[in-house]
Amino acid sequence: MSLASLDHCSIRTVKLEETRNFYVNILGMTDGDRPDFPFPGAWLYIGDVAVIHLIAVDPKDPSGLLFHLGGELSAEKLQGSGAVDHIAFQAKNPEQLIDRLKKNNCAYREREVPNMNIFQVFTEDPNGVMIELNYSN
Repeated sequence: MSLASLDHCSIRTVKLEETRNFYVNILGMTDGDRPDFPFPGAWLYIGDVAVIHLIAVDPKDPSGLLFHLGGELSAEKLQGSGAVDHIAFQAKNPEQLIDRLKKNNCAYREREVPNMNIFQVFTEDPNGVMIELNYSN
């Protein structure tokens, strides 16, 4: 067996709309088709690929997800990236992203990768998940 590519990342959140808005309005993804699961969520697309799956967790009663997903469901533990350090995307037009980040008061930092001609922008989604955007120079 050999891997071909990463299919998607899934984020559990108690901030579904805020998180969806970040990925759609700031990063430019499209909110698209999602299976009829018995819990709320959103699938966010780049082109025809649903690369981010958002899973809504009800902080008052997260038990609805237990059968389907298992794992950690307590709202207070769903902050940050945990053992996963960040999610990275290849991107175009860094000026457009930086403008959106500024207009929406989203903190970010910039970095040049030494010896690789790559400009990077780092920001966090509403759940504290670190997002890396890579721009080839």
